[in-house]
Amino acid sequence: MNRVHNFKLILWIITGFAAAVAVTRYWFGLGAVTNLSDATPWGLWIGFDVVSGVALASGGFVITAAVYIMKRKEFYPIVRPAVLTAMLGYMAVVVGLLFDLGIPWNLWQPIIHWQHHSALFEVAMCVMFYLAVLILEFAPIPLEEIGWFAKIRNFLVKMRIPLVILGIMLSTLHQSSLGSLFLLTPYKLHPLWWTSLLPVLFFISAVGLGLMMVTFESLLTSYLYRRKPELSLLSKLGKAAIWVIAIYLIIRLGDIALNGKFGLIFAGSWENRLFISELLIAFIIPLILLAIPKVRSSVPGLWVCAIMVVAGTVYNRINVSGLAMQRTVGFYLPAWTEIVISAGVVSIFALLFFFFIEKCAIWERRPSEPEAAKEIIPHFDHPSEATLGDPHSSAWVKYSLAFIIAMAVCFAFLPGGDIRSEGSEPAPVHKARGGDTLFVDGNRDHFGVYFAHKLHEERNGGENSCVLCHHMNMPLDENSGCYECHFDMYSSVDAFKHDWHASPEGVNLSCDRCHIPGENRTAASANSCAVCHADLIPEGATIEVVQYQAVSYTDAMHGLCIDCHRVKAMELEGKAQMAYCAFCHDQQFIPEGFSMESPPTPSADRKWVVVPMKENE
Repeated sequence: MNRVHNFKLILWIITGFAAAVAVTRYWFGLGAVTNLSDATPWGLWIGFDVVSGVALASGGFVITAAVYIMKRKEFYPIVRPAVLTAMLGYMAVVVGLLFDLGIPWNLWQPIIHWQHHSALFEVAMCVMFYLAVLILEFAPIPLEEIGWFAKIRNFLVKMRIPLVILGIMLSTLHQSSLGSLFLLTPYKLHPLWWTSLLPVLFFISAVGLGLMMVTFESLLTSYLYRRKPELSLLSKLGKAAIWVIAIYLIIRLGDIALNGKFGLIFAGSWENRLFISELLIAFIIPLILLAIPKVRSSVPGLWVCAIMVVAGTVYNRINVSGLAMQRTVGFYLPAWTEIVISAGVVSIFALLFFFFIEKCAIWERRPSEPEAAKEIIPHFDHPSEATLGDPHSSAWVKYSLAFIIAMAVCFAFLPGGDIRSEGSEPAPVHKARGGDTLFVDGNRDHFGVYFAHKLHEERNGGENSCVLCHHMNMPLDENSGCYECHFDMYSSVDAFKHDWHASPEGVNLSCDRCHIPGENRTAASANSCAVCHADLIPEGATIEVVQYQAVSYTDAMHGLCIDCHRVKAMELEGKAQMAYCAFCHDQQFIPEGFSMESPPTPSADRKWVVVPMKENE
């Protein structure tokens, strides 16, 4: 078997593992496959798939600018591979975001809901637009294979220069804006990384990374397809990278010195070791090696430099987006499933890269398909003497088999049992505390909502208004609290508690007391709860109870409050703000002398302490 065949086989195995994790992530939610939390909502998928992924795809705008704007025609042979790498890289970023977002089907929302002052909005829009530009830049290449689209291809070729200029503008904007995102974290990000020049540093390092990423891609494909390396071109890219890396180091180290932070480099903390290793791997050692002509003009030397710059810049992005914040936001270690997803995204788009290399005129001379031979000779499996078909078909059989086996093995290692969106452990809910005014804080983290219970009752009709919120009662109870049925903070629950009703520790009812004898024992064949509990649904309840699978406490509280506030916002003049989150969440209240063990004692002169909101709320 040849090199490409073996490499593809490895990629298909990784993709199989990732497919199993992807199914689990979308079926059970983020909590089933990640170690992310409210304290560290941005983990490996943002640090590597998005922040690093955008930078890794920067070779497209760097090389197109050199060829079409600076008129460096000698680099034309590597334009197409660079554009292809950039296009697939940005597609990988989008796919990575689909895994990271809690509600991935809302990815399109920034197109409609503009947040003009948000750096994240600018990044989102520029990534979308630049991906569209890359697709249009690359489209003439596959259209060469289809004669029907000659007019479209000719039009796109004529539009090449405007597309290149637009691509350079968009790349400059969002490469720098990724750095702007972290300007918001001066008290979280370590001082060795935080600087007002982060946008400038992100852009400059992206240019250097683009040069070395194109070098890495060219060397890798030359090795796999047994092509002669384009040493003369790659050596010139290395020479250009010297200036880019040098400028980056001057700006970064100069900024640290001018701001009096130079002593932190030798402070003896683990952050300073991160910083030193990052500079050595990504910038200092490659700069020294590239400055030596013999190293810059040799295949091994370019391999070392390309790998160090690529790995080191990714290391820098991960440091900025997470590692250098560990001391302030808490410890985060990515789950193995997160790593599998990131590796799978890379594998999928690497396979697509090989597909386009083999099927389209990416290089001046298209490589022969590695699995195919000039003469089709059947290949036999020697133990059974059964043919696997021609070499091309045989390869796809092996790829498919490797994918399926890898997917099955990964499913075997995934966590079983009760997988929840917020982890494997339930999150119990505690009742609200207070008298006329309640402190609604179901998970007891001191960050709840100040709810004027008596005021709501009076404004909605007095005692007769209870059924607006208390739409279901526990047996022998009246106006049961929300936490009685919605007793898990983040997951839906069985409010009926079937196991408790049927177990000796509970009511110990026989199945025939509820289910019709002789029929399948399902919810459809069971008696209504009102047969035993006539007072279950209070008279005049506004919310119809159609099932006893209660939504999470968080969803129940938000659903009830938000729906009512939206109605009131339209009915009451000058109260449009009632529909906004800030109407309830603008400040948090904690009773003075609050105790975790017992609710506060009602008192007319009780004081309330205002506590700032958490940053992630």
